[in-house]
Amino acid sequence: MDGNMSAYRGCLLGLAAGDAMGYTVDNKTLEEIRENYGPDGLLGYDLQETEFATITSYTQIAAYLSNALLLSVSRGKGDYSRYVKLGLREFTRSQQFYRDPEASYCWVAKCPQFRRRHCRDARMLDILRLEFYGSPENPRNDNNAPGALTAGIAVGLFYNSRRLTPEQVGSLTAQTVALTHGNPEAFLCAVVLAYAIAGIVQEPEYALRAQFEQAIAAMDGQFRARFPVAEELARQLRGTIALAESDTASAEEGMEQLRCMDAAGVLAGAIFACLRSPDDFDRAMITAVNHSGLSAAVGAVAGAILGARLGEEALPEFYLESLECASALRILGEDMVCATPTLGLFDDAWDHKYVQGMPPEGVI
Repeated sequence: MDGNMSAYRGCLLGLAAGDAMGYTVDNKTLEEIRENYGPDGLLGYDLQETEFATITSYTQIAAYLSNALLLSVSRGKGDYSRYVKLGLREFTRSQQFYRDPEASYCWVAKCPQFRRRHCRDARMLDILRLEFYGSPENPRNDNNAPGALTAGIAVGLFYNSRRLTPEQVGSLTAQTVALTHGNPEAFLCAVVLAYAIAGIVQEPEYALRAQFEQAIAAMDGQFRARFPVAEELARQLRGTIALAESDTASAEEGMEQLRCMDAAGVLAGAIFACLRSPDDFDRAMITAVNHSGLSAAVGAVAGAILGARLGEEALPEFYLESLECASALRILGEDMVCATPTLGLFDDAWDHKYVQGMPPEGVI
């Protein structure tokens, strides 16, 4: 498989795998996790009650926004902000009581696994049901939860020089997250994540620590003048890198110290888990979900980062064989690579997905 394709597919599959693993223990204390799963905590999916690993809103948001951004390319429009709003509105409709989508533009809206209601950010959904949303300069609330953090994954994967400048990656991510999360830390964390994902898939030769450092510096340089909290966030994330590379705390102690309960804590926890096990997806996921915090969010972000870094082939098969949405995410990853009109890759299958809004055969 082409290395670039493997990174894109690995990013979305890793996102879903970490999300599904973390969902089992989401918002439980480390002590509660150990009581249920033993002294080493959760070591893989818990499939006792379900046949498939269950994804949550963290994967769904990245999927809807990836779908929406691909729509923007298919329709020859450069107004990406308009399309991310469309994607978020369709996600919101999917979180209402079940009914078949009436006139959905996103083909993922027709897939049951992207309509389930898990780990929902109620404040986010409340904003998305209104006529007017927020912006970085005019927030609608002070929400600093990680509910929209994975928007940064979709925008980071969407980046290439034919579509966006690097600065536009940061701006589009901040605008997208600030629609519903008005606390600057929330949308600036998503900016760091978007820059990290874009860097990993576009320049895989750089070490993971260097990718994080570049992403943090890019966020700080772009937004510090408007949002002074950017400097403090950059300092905190650099401290996380130092903590991950020190031997002063075990993996469990480090995760507890980071308190992964808001956007900044979730991003810090994901960075820590990835740097502690940069070449071992399984070990990184175990670190990412075994803590007293938002395990699904940390697992999702860490899974996306390492999935992009290591590629699909490096994800253990036992993470993928029970992942219900795997085929749909592989298709979204492939389409993110191919979505450039000048390459002449648009055909009837593409039209079926991004003009008619219908899922590929065999996905539902």
